[in-house]
Amino acid sequence: MSFQEEVNSMNSIGQIIKNSREKLNMTQEELAQRVRIGTHTIEKYESGEQMPSTQTILKLSTVLDIPASELLQHNQVHTDSSPTNP
Repeated sequence: MSFQEEVNSMNSIGQIIKNSREKLNMTQEELAQRVRIGTHTIEKYESGEQMPSTQTILKLSTVLDIPASELLQHNQVHTDSSPTNP
């Protein structure tokens, strides 16, 4: 996977988190409290600086009321280092 593909994956998962949070009229602070992580971590997820762990994705999906698979498919690109067939 190229660096750009990894960056695109991180941005898309961050956008999903941000869009879902905003739909619920929830602040980053509120989301962080409900998921039990730091606000700065939420900021990093949404900006694409950091990828959430699978466990955090499951918590985010519950709090944001979105399917975990929607977040996990973007995380899979980041964590799966095996070659893919075209």
